[in-house]
Amino acid sequence: MNSATPYRSNRADLPRYLEQVPLGRSGVTVGRLGLGTAPLAGLFSAVGADQAAATLDAAWSAGIRYFDTAPHYGAGLAERRLGAFLTGPGHPRTEYTVSTKVGRLLVAGDAAPGDEAFQVDEGLVRVRDYSSAGVYRSLAESLERTGLDAFDTVLIHDPDDHWEEAVRGAYPALARLRSEGAVRAIGAGMNQTAMLTRFVRETDLDCVLVAGRYSLLDRTAADELLPLCAERQVGVLVGGVFNSGVLADPAPGATYDYAPAPEPVLRRAQALAERCAAHGVPLAAAALQFPYRHPAVTSVVVGARSPREIAENVDHATREVPPELWDELDALGTDEA
Repeated sequence: MNSATPYRSNRADLPRYLEQVPLGRSGVTVGRLGLGTAPLAGLFSAVGADQAAATLDAAWSAGIRYFDTAPHYGAGLAERRLGAFLTGPGHPRTEYTVSTKVGRLLVAGDAAPGDEAFQVDEGLVRVRDYSSAGVYRSLAESLERTGLDAFDTVLIHDPDDHWEEAVRGAYPALARLRSEGAVRAIGAGMNQTAMLTRFVRETDLDCVLVAGRYSLLDRTAADELLPLCAERQVGVLVGGVFNSGVLADPAPGATYDYAPAPEPVLRRAQALAERCAAHGVPLAAAALQFPYRHPAVTSVVVGARSPREIAENVDHATREVPPELWDELDALGTDEA
């Protein structure tokens, strides 16, 4: 478990989301609020280069210093855009941390815009590869795309159907790189909890990134994964706090885990929104702050595609949520409809 008290600033004059906390036992520190870069690479809708740069600049100006990326995001576009920004003037390498991922290699090929939900055409397709050789190649290409000299944290990305290759190939390769000092922390990032729990139990990870499984609508990470991470001192990064949209705006047509929200889920989200509104709190603010209540959670990673969304995320991270609202949301959070 992190030594810092969850979601409480370690400096009186510092907003809570700027608190820097240890990532497990790794020696890496990350901000309590990180920026996910998938939206900047055209997730669901295209984002121009100027808008992406302005979004990154807004995040930096807001004090955000932890950035999460991956080759998967826009077939390398997120890494290129993030790297171009961070290697530019005014961004000292000692002031920020970056995580990227391995498991998907990018090779030349025809991919239509919208492939895997990214509205880009980079002339590249993704090939799953969780071998040791794939890890070394992936990281070398990610370093070239970003222009960085090293990554702080590297995660095995979505190995859902590739456990054997990931645990026998990718994990030992990352552990070797960590022992050599080439990377400072290693982990796994997934949209499920069962395999992440297995990784924590059977390997020596520094952190996990769990997406969409610890939210106001889905709390399955609290059953086994979060207690085990606390016991093993494994850092927990939480993504997907809006469950891909329904907890940001539960209007008809909202998405839940990248698909149209089923009617029972939509009704639950609307009930949560009604309770929040009764206390003058946006549903998105409660959704963003919810993971911080668990002592195992290190950081919340939230995407943004514009400076306006950065400002909204910061506002949501700093809104006061009364204890009685959490009680009401907890009661609703266990309902089936």
